[in-house]
Amino acid sequence: MGKLNYPSDEILNPSKLQRKNYDHIILWMLANNESCEWSNFEQDPIEIPISTLSRHFTKLIFKGFIEKFARGQYRITPKGKKKFNELSQIGKKERKLSYPPEIILKSGRNYSHWILWMVYNNGFCKRSDFLEEPFSINQSSLSKSLSSLIQKGFIIKENKRYIVTQSGKSEYSRILNHYDLDRQTILEEESKRIDEITTKTSQFFEKFNITDDYVKFRFLNNVLKLDYSEVKNVLKDEEDFHKILLFISINHPNFYPDYLSFEEFSRFYQIKKKILDFWVNEIVESNLYDLKFFKLDVSLDKYYYFHSDEKLEKILRSIVEEHVSKNKYLEKFGSSESLKSMIEDILEEICSNLFNKDFKESLREFLPSYFKHLAYKVEIKKELKETYDKLEGIIWQSMTEMMQSQSYNTLESQYGEQIKEIDKEIDLNPKNYELYNSKLRILIYFNQYNDALMVLEKMIEEFPEKEIDIMMKKAFTLKKNKDLEAGLDIIEGLIEKYPKINILHNYKAYWLSYLGEKVETFKILGDLTEDEPENGIYHDTFGEILISFKKYEKAIEEFQKAIKLDSNQWYIHQTYIKLGICYKELENLELAVKFLEKGKDLTNKIISDLDSKNRWLAIVDLFLAEIEEQKHALVF
Repeated sequence: MGKLNYPSDEILNPSKLQRKNYDHIILWMLANNESCEWSNFEQDPIEIPISTLSRHFTKLIFKGFIEKFARGQYRITPKGKKKFNELSQIGKKERKLSYPPEIILKSGRNYSHWILWMVYNNGFCKRSDFLEEPFSINQSSLSKSLSSLIQKGFIIKENKRYIVTQSGKSEYSRILNHYDLDRQTILEEESKRIDEITTKTSQFFEKFNITDDYVKFRFLNNVLKLDYSEVKNVLKDEEDFHKILLFISINHPNFYPDYLSFEEFSRFYQIKKKILDFWVNEIVESNLYDLKFFKLDVSLDKYYYFHSDEKLEKILRSIVEEHVSKNKYLEKFGSSESLKSMIEDILEEICSNLFNKDFKESLREFLPSYFKHLAYKVEIKKELKETYDKLEGIIWQSMTEMMQSQSYNTLESQYGEQIKEIDKEIDLNPKNYELYNSKLRILIYFNQYNDALMVLEKMIEEFPEKEIDIMMKKAFTLKKNKDLEAGLDIIEGLIEKYPKINILHNYKAYWLSYLGEKVETFKILGDLTEDEPENGIYHDTFGEILISFKKYEKAIEEFQKAIKLDSNQWYIHQTYIKLGICYKELENLELAVKFLEKGKDLTNKIISDLDSKNRWLAIVDLFLAEIEEQKHALVF
């Protein structure tokens, strides 16, 4: 077979607001080549997943659009050519752009607001859209604004088009508050966001025959609050992400006694159990998202989930707060009750009108930790302006003391108490650098980024000799707070001051890769590996960044160099795992398993940094599970 013709990138990789039209891609290939083999659609640049490819081929053959004329050989039929021409005409009509209302256009030259409004409401925009009326933004200002929005993660550039991200959609909702929009306009703008997501999820509901309106509501509520972009670097299939949210949505206390186990769900919805286990745990147990989830276990391996600020939690919170407040008030009259008695009273109330009585034992174990959760919310409230705020603070301060005095788990591992203890130690030993680092870790864990930045300012005053370490911590804090541009400014400032410290150039390469600056990233890493050819860490970094740009063959070369240079370095277990991931993406499953298993063995030997160790072990298991699934599909 001669050289194949391939569709344009616009067809193969449409904007993120458009779904790939696999029928169009398959018909394009067969219309523009004499014939194609099955494998042509699995390989770069087409890369259609096997299950998806099988489903679309079956449909197209059934409808008479394509035919199989020899073993593994397919061609288009006359009927298929007609269908291909119809699909090729879709979307070729002239675009009519929607523009921001006058109140936004005439409220000053806030170019970033204009751009976000445009890309949100038009699906995508080209640079030229902002150079013309009604904007007429000059080239320099436009470049600066577009660059800033990209660096902050609010928009991305694909095929010369600017597209809003999930983070950008959230930012868009926030900027509307800057303008005196009428209530109806605000509701209409929010409806657009909901309509966009419901259009996408309706296809998911149809595909998996989800008909229960309450399940649909809970699922949609979770999708609106949990951004897929937070996990897409590891969980590459968005449909799997939706399945995971569906599992959480189905197993809600309101649906008790109905329950779908991990095994049943993974089998019915065709998702690997290890993947489901891992991501449910990440969403519910970790601080991956700001939305707080709660878990109740009625029996062994039977869990139900609900989250903060939903109806169930609001009612529970109201009941708990009433009992806690009552106890504090009555304390003054000598008639307060013990924590154990209070929990029993709360259980009596919530197990008669809020939860099924079968949850009683689980709730008895759950309530102390829920008390802590409510106490932390008050503890981290910075301003106690209103009378009720001050009263609430006093009540919950008393509650935490009561919990400690009655031998319940203390708040030592939690945000507020830890900060207080560390501050006391810092007052006694202000030159202890590790105390500041401990405080910083806690603040970042609880997403208190502004407080963390204030601590870093104090650290640079106290420890000027540790400038590089402190400023890099500041850059990483800004990154977590989605301010990549400010983080890059810090790194470039350090490089200007310390140009010969190569690790700073290594950090800059990471930052540029976050911003999609492939050419400059590769140049920096190329220079580093030439300047220090015996330092394996730069080859490991280069390989990791090559993975992010899907350059798997070149990444393998860099990882192999890192291992050859020094197989005993602290990071080598990660190198083997990333090497296995590359081979998995290149479908060399035998080598993928070999290196993933090697990485797993090395990771198991680590005796420090257990959080990182467990995370890498979980990642290995995820990819090994995917490989098993892939092998099964190939056999099928």
